[in-house]
Amino acid sequence: MNKLKFLFLITMAVFTFSAVDAQTKKMSVKTATTTKTTTTKASEQAAKYQCPMKCEGDKTYAKAGKCPTCKMALAKVQKEIAAYKCPMMCEGDKTYTKADKCPVCKMNLVKADTKNVSGGHGDHNHN
Repeated sequence: MNKLKFLFLITMAVFTFSAVDAQTKKMSVKTATTTKTTTTKASEQAAKYQCPMKCEGDKTYAKAGKCPTCKMALAKVQKEIAAYKCPMMCEGDKTYTKADKCPVCKMNLVKADTKNVSGGHGDHNHN
């Protein structure tokens, strides 16, 4: 009887480990698929380039190069970030990413000028 119990326990252990191994392999395949999908979405959101003189209006290109009209180097198109600020300027030039209420005066935030939301000088030179 003890031999029968031992044989049963060994058989159950083998099946258990086989099932765990199969689940691990399925998870690996799902992870690889997810990574591939993420990579595809990232390539869809690739940078766009445009002539700085806007020779062709708002036409954009997928990769850097030269404008076919004026031969200037195409510039990377900056994404516009929706920015909101307090109309009373309670917090100076501080901006928020969503329309809400000012934490100081509780007025509704209004859409801010998005041309230079970052406020930095990393986008251009003063030469």
